[in-house]
Amino acid sequence: MDKKRVLTTSWGRPVDDNQNSLTAGPQGPILLQDVNLIDKLASFDRERIPERVVHAKGAGAHGYFEVTDDVTKYCKAKFLERVGKRTPIFARFSTVGGERGTADTERDPRGFAVKFYTEEGNWDMTGNNTPVFFIRDPQKFPDFLHTQKRHPQTNLKCANMVWDFLSLHPESAHQVTYMFGNRGTPDGYRHMNGYGSHTYKWVNGKGEDFFVKFHFISDVGTKNLKAAQAAKLTGEDPDYATRDLFNHIAQGKSATWTLKVQVMPAADAEKYRYNIFDVTKVWPHTDYPLIPVGKMVLNRNPTNYHAEVEQSAFSPTNMVPGIEPSNDRMLQARLFSYSDTHRHRLGPNFMQIPINCPYMARVANYQRDGPMCVNGNSGSEPNYEPNTVEGTPKEAPEYKQKPFAVSGMVARHPINHPNSDFEQPGLLYRKVMNEEEKTDLVNNLVGHMKNATKRDALERQVKIFYKCDPEYGTRVAKGLGLPVHDSKM
Repeated sequence: MDKKRVLTTSWGRPVDDNQNSLTAGPQGPILLQDVNLIDKLASFDRERIPERVVHAKGAGAHGYFEVTDDVTKYCKAKFLERVGKRTPIFARFSTVGGERGTADTERDPRGFAVKFYTEEGNWDMTGNNTPVFFIRDPQKFPDFLHTQKRHPQTNLKCANMVWDFLSLHPESAHQVTYMFGNRGTPDGYRHMNGYGSHTYKWVNGKGEDFFVKFHFISDVGTKNLKAAQAAKLTGEDPDYATRDLFNHIAQGKSATWTLKVQVMPAADAEKYRYNIFDVTKVWPHTDYPLIPVGKMVLNRNPTNYHAEVEQSAFSPTNMVPGIEPSNDRMLQARLFSYSDTHRHRLGPNFMQIPINCPYMARVANYQRDGPMCVNGNSGSEPNYEPNTVEGTPKEAPEYKQKPFAVSGMVARHPINHPNSDFEQPGLLYRKVMNEEEKTDLVNNLVGHMKNATKRDALERQVKIFYKCDPEYGTRVAKGLGLPVHDSKM
């Protein structure tokens, strides 16, 4: 292979930086003019037909969300306006990396998506069962997911791809420590928490803004499977989590979670000890305690899997007044990528499918035509705006998003932060996990890593674990038969 080959875009332009998205300053938002990012994501979104590229296998249920605590001083969204108010919802839980035939008990993040049908339109909370992610810049997302899929030659899962990539991205250590602990195999969907993961923005009725993190806490408590239990269920009941959720609700029972948020005043963000837009980091609860918001209740099964679960389409673009995006780079890219994927998979009119339709609000716009347009196509009303036709939809300036300042040199900035990528996974290992959980983590890592033959990748990864915690690195090194280093490494 020619060692001088230059990475290019799909139209042949050399790529100068494939690790950092184009932003307005180090803390600024991603720019639409980052054509390399758009080229990568648009291509990646269309790699699988018609199955979802990620989150392919899922289970879902209907229910409602009820406000239990007053948070109007933080957020003006109408569905949160009073204690006791209920909003209909649909939730979908999923595995992430595998195909539709993937076992529910494989080691993998779990998708946790909730569609709120509010009177101001749909709000989609698209998250996972972990509060962090493997990477923090979307330039890396297609490459990362390729390592979780199948080898282009063998069509087999490949440990070499996984650890070659992860060992080159120390930022992944936090999520790796989560995923290879027992949390990587939750005992069904009812026994796992859900997290928005990203930093979002709330705006109240006074125009004050706050940064928030969403936490959906399982009311029956979290419960996880040991590796041996998960492997046994993979062979005996690969649809274990799907079956558990459906049967539980079919028996007249409810699955419930409590929504809590962490709230950070916008003024705190710049001086906080972590970069709040870095999705590989959490906000310690000692700094920003959980504030209760309401109860999520799932109590009705779908009547048709394809119509309701398979065709459901969640996107972080679906927000309501009072909920806005932040400069989180991964979130910024998802604002483009999710809806782009749905238009590819389900067609440009996917929002007309009943499960996706914002039926609590009246949709009024000038979008017309396209495949599978089934809502009357707005009849004889004009398809352009502005117009002078009486009764047609007009702008409503009172719903504008809160302005915010953007400044800085446009360039491909890496995310810089004062603390290393190793502090939080080290704390997770030392302070959160008990001895049994630490042993399970090490055994799970060794069990997967031993399938990789790239010794350089394994050695890089072990060095990352050493930097997180010397004991952590030592135990993994011993398990793999690699040299044990001193604690100063």
